[in-house]
Amino acid sequence: MVNSLSHLGIGFLIALALGFKGKKRNALGFLAILPDLDFIPYFLFALISGSVSHEARNQLFYLLGHREFLHSILFILLVTLFIWIKTKDRLFTAAGFAAIFSHVYLDYATSWKMRPFYPFSTETSTLGAIYFFDPLANILPLLPIFFLLVAYMKSRGKWKGKFNNFCALVTKNRSKLYPALLIVLVVWIAVLPVAKLFLVNYISGAEGAKISYQDTYPSSVGKFISAYSYNSTHYRIMEVSYWSGIEKSDYIEKINVTGAVPDASAYVERAGKLYSTAVPQEIDYPVYNVSEENGSVTVTLSDARDQYVKYWAYFKTVYRFVFDKESGKYVAYAREQEGKEEKLEENWFE
Repeated sequence: MVNSLSHLGIGFLIALALGFKGKKRNALGFLAILPDLDFIPYFLFALISGSVSHEARNQLFYLLGHREFLHSILFILLVTLFIWIKTKDRLFTAAGFAAIFSHVYLDYATSWKMRPFYPFSTETSTLGAIYFFDPLANILPLLPIFFLLVAYMKSRGKWKGKFNNFCALVTKNRSKLYPALLIVLVVWIAVLPVAKLFLVNYISGAEGAKISYQDTYPSSVGKFISAYSYNSTHYRIMEVSYWSGIEKSDYIEKINVTGAVPDASAYVERAGKLYSTAVPQEIDYPVYNVSEENGSVTVTLSDARDQYVKYWAYFKTVYRFVFDKESGKYVAYAREQEGKEEKLEENWFE
C-alpha cells in the first residue's frame, strides 16, 4: 500500500523515462492512480449494501469494494485494451499498462490481500513483502514530481535564480537519470518478494513447521509478523527479520472461555461459520473469546496477530457475536482495533 502521491510519481517516472510529455505524460500519471478511484464505487456500495441480500452484498463488494475489481488483472487488461483502441500507439499502450500495473503490483506486494483473478476466482492472496511505509518505494517516486514542480514554477516565472544549477543538471542528464531511477525502483520491488521467500524458508526450517508465505506480513522495514498453528490449542506468533531471524515469539490460545459456559465450543463453531460467509475475509488465525451474561453468550473473534501491530492494513477488525440462548438469534458488531464498535447489517453474514 504505497501512498497515492508516490503512485502518481511512478506514473510520471515511467512517462519521463520513455520521453512522453504534456497530455500523454499526465495521462500516465492518472493511470498510475486510477485503481484508487475505487473509493467512488465503494461509497455507492456503502449506501446500498444494507438493502440487498447477503449474496448480492458479497458480489457487490467484489465489484465495488476498495482494492477489489479495480485492482484486478482483468481491469488492467480492459484499461490497456481501451488505451490501444483509442490511440493505436504501441509504446504509449505499453506505458499505460506499466503505469496501472505498477499500482496494483505495489498494493499486492505490501500488506493487503486482494482478489487479482476476480471474477474467475474470489480467492484472496498477497505477496506481503514490502512494508507499506518502505522509504525507497515511497520516497523515490516523489523525485519526478519534484522535478516537474520545479520546471513548472520556473516556466511561470517564479523561483527565479533558484534551482538553476539543479535544473541544468537534470536537463543535461535526463536521458540517463529517469531510466536509472526507474530501474532502481523496479529492481527493489522485484527483489524484496524473493528475499522474503528465503526468510520464510529459513524460519520454516528453524521452527520445523510450514510457515505460510502469504500470512507473513511486514511490520516494519525488514521485519515481519508471522504465525502458525503450534498445536490444537495454541498459535505461535513470531517477529522475524532479515538480520537476526526470530527476534520475538509468543503463544496465543485459540479459544478463551470466561467462566463456565455450557456448549462454548458450539458457539465458537457457529461464530466461525457465520464469519466464513462474509467479506472481506481478513482473519487468518482466528482467536475466540467466549463469555456468558444475562441469558446471552458473547463470542469475540479476532486475529491472533492483531495485538502485535498498530495502524495495520489487514486483519485489524474485531467481530463480536451476541447469541440469545433462548431464541438462538444473534446480533453482530465490528470494530477496527481501537476504533468505535458498530452494529453490522443483518445481511452481513449468511
